[in-house]
Amino acid sequence: MDDLEFVKRCVKGDSAAWNEFIEKYSRLIYNYIYQVLKAKSAQQANEECVDDIFQEIFLLLTQNNFKKLNSFKAKNNCRLASWLRQVVVNYAIDYLRKIKPTVSLDEESQDEFSLKNTLFDRAQAPIDLLVSKEKISGLKDCIRKLDTDDKFFMELHLNQGISLEELKIIFEVSRGTVDMRKSRIIERLKSCFKSKGFQLDL
Repeated sequence: MDDLEFVKRCVKGDSAAWNEFIEKYSRLIYNYIYQVLKAKSAQQANEECVDDIFQEIFLLLTQNNFKKLNSFKAKNNCRLASWLRQVVVNYAIDYLRKIKPTVSLDEESQDEFSLKNTLFDRAQAPIDLLVSKEKISGLKDCIRKLDTDDKFFMELHLNQGISLEELKIIFEVSRGTVDMRKSRIIERLKSCFKSKGFQLDL
């Protein structure tokens, strides 16, 4: 049985499938939460805090007749485990922002890799601004063509401001692996962007 069919069984109220979900993914979800808190050096990275987020994640997945879980569609061959990681990591990061408002969505990553700074200049003339909008639209299209895990990597690094050192902890890989992955993704984006007639300076 594939992941999508498994999720459909859970959503339809199949108790055996839901029990299997809990048994199979509880530890995974717990570990993802812990890795995020550890990566962000959160003082709240204790068992009680992880348990609180863990309970909230399951509430998020099941409330309103499993609305959130039912949004899993296995697009681009995305596996349920990968989808759950995205849900959990995003939720845990939002949780930390709520208890620590100084963390900003606009905060630059430690290596200053900022899409906003790369493509947008507040002092631009209207014609330049139009070109920038076209660039951003083109880049978004290129990002959509990435596979699910790479898009999630870019979402965390670009939009969420998660540093490469923090990503190393979240993905539980070496810093070299993270650097290589970033480099590989950037080369793909540059190639795609070039095909649209633009130069991407990252």
